[in-house]
Amino acid sequence: MKKHCFALDLVDNANLIEEYKAYHRAVWPEIIKSIKDSGIEDLEIFQVGNRLFMIMKVNESFSFEKKNDMDANNPKVQEWETLMWKYQQALPIAKKGEKWMLMEKIFQL
Repeated sequence: MKKHCFALDLVDNANLIEEYKAYHRAVWPEIIKSIKDSGIEDLEIFQVGNRLFMIMKVNESFSFEKKNDMDANNPKVQEWETLMWKYQQALPIAKKGEKWMLMEKIFQL
C-alpha cells in the first residue's frame, strides 16, 4: 500500500476552525463513498493551529488523475469542496486554485 502526505492551511479564525472540525466529525456519506471508490484505503487529517496534515494510504487502483476526474464529475464532491474553501486557505507556495499540497518525504527511521 502506498502512502501520500499533504499539507494545507485553514483560515486562522478559531470559530471557523471549530466549524471545519465539526464537518469532519460528520463527513457526508457521499464524500466517504467517493474517497473509498477512488482507491483510498485510509485517510487521516491532523491539525495544529491553522495547519493541516493529511496522510492518505491508497491501493494499487488509485491514481491522482482518476481521483481528480471522479471528483470533477461528482456534484456532491464539488459541493463539499466549495463549502470547505470557506475554511481552507492555500499554502503560501501554492499555485492559484491549488489546495492540498503533496509533501516530499525527507526522512524515515
